[in-house]
Amino acid sequence: MTNQPREFPLGRHPVLMTALATFLVSGTAFAAGEPPEPEFSRTTYGDMSFPEQFPDGTSISITQWSHFVPRYDEWFREYAEAWGEAHNVDVTVNFVNIAEVPSTLSASISAGEGATLFEMNAPPTAFIEGLKPLADVNAAAEAAFGERSGTCERSSYLPAKEIWYGFCHGWVPDPGDYRRSLWSDAGYPEGPESYADLRDGGAEIYEETGIPVAVGMSPEIDSEFYARALIWSHGGSIQDENGNVTFDSPEVLEAVEYQKELFDNAMTPEVFAWNAASNNQTFIAGRASYIQNSISFYRSAQEDNPEVAADTGFRPGLNGPRGDRRMPAHVWFIHTMPEYVTDEDKIAAAKKFMLDLENNYASASYYSKFYNFPAFTSQAPQLFGDDSWLDDDPWGAEPPDKLKLLQTAEDWTAWLGYPGYANPAISEVYQTNLLSSMMADVARGVKSPEQAVEDTAEEIEAIFAKWRERGYVGTGD
Repeated sequence: MTNQPREFPLGRHPVLMTALATFLVSGTAFAAGEPPEPEFSRTTYGDMSFPEQFPDGTSISITQWSHFVPRYDEWFREYAEAWGEAHNVDVTVNFVNIAEVPSTLSASISAGEGATLFEMNAPPTAFIEGLKPLADVNAAAEAAFGERSGTCERSSYLPAKEIWYGFCHGWVPDPGDYRRSLWSDAGYPEGPESYADLRDGGAEIYEETGIPVAVGMSPEIDSEFYARALIWSHGGSIQDENGNVTFDSPEVLEAVEYQKELFDNAMTPEVFAWNAASNNQTFIAGRASYIQNSISFYRSAQEDNPEVAADTGFRPGLNGPRGDRRMPAHVWFIHTMPEYVTDEDKIAAAKKFMLDLENNYASASYYSKFYNFPAFTSQAPQLFGDDSWLDDDPWGAEPPDKLKLLQTAEDWTAWLGYPGYANPAISEVYQTNLLSSMMADVARGVKSPEQAVEDTAEEIEAIFAKWRERGYVGTGD
């Protein structure tokens, strides 16, 4: 029996918590200061029950990517060790570079051995044939924690097969980030509000100061996310809600033409060779007027260049020409369990680990310095309301409420398959960097916008046809 997901429009999930003087987590009231100590004693979630102690010899191993906020990895190691001691489970955590996670999972599935859990940073739908369904974990989490974030639901459930292929325990907002002094001098005291502002104000700043707009056009995740935000906010998409390819459209063409104009007037060629850290490093060094990125760069700037950190402002994405505003989640935290995991005690322990982590998500969010947002808002209510962590940042933001706009992130956040669900075809388009390559071809003058969109649409159609034939993409009905 599968647990069918709820349908809800962008921005309607979950309802933000109202202001509270105290919050209730795991049955304990506490003020919005540091999170409570992790609690591991819970033995039931929905219809799932677990022993207080697992049999001697039970072990699980977890492979996950090295967090962009190092403090989180320190906390997670301590958390996993304490969880293991509480449950008589030997827990091993292996951190790898974020770019190596898909290949590590692929190699383990091919070998038929490896970690018990893999934490993926994007929907792992391409590996779905080698993953255990996790409908029971997802049903238990919804019963215990309530409504989940739409970006998490659409990144862990595949309607074409009615399979929960992962358990998404959190996600990361992806705001626009700008230098306040530069944009104020250009006549935009609150930073750019639209892509038109980014083009016009960015060109003026570049002409006056030589400091460019720094959005990537290379085969890496930040460039891919920027391309999607630009296309979505212009009204375009890769697919519709039913899995029909919709890429070859006037809206996508308009977005590509815009990017060519932005590059010609406000950018530099270095963006063609960037990796995932390049825009962070460029901004922290004071050599960018605007980037699109999660707040990890800001946490680094607080230590490495406080002057730039103080001069940083945030935007909830940029409005397209018709008022659309869509930003991707920057990362998803998706636990998956390969089919080769067959030991029943190991499986049960891994499932309890997943649910307990969500149950203690206030700590996960806090020690990630609010990089991690919970899949279930109920599990980190201290992030929301009028007296929240984001109103008075304990990690030293100046002013203390600099990050408050992240409370509205669900309203402007989309997901890789938007407006449909993530599926193997969407994942392949993402992993092969088709959109950033298309933008680069046009910016460099290698192709016209029309030819680039047409060629990319053909590649996307071929990918969708392959996966549709295998039954992993909807019929288009």
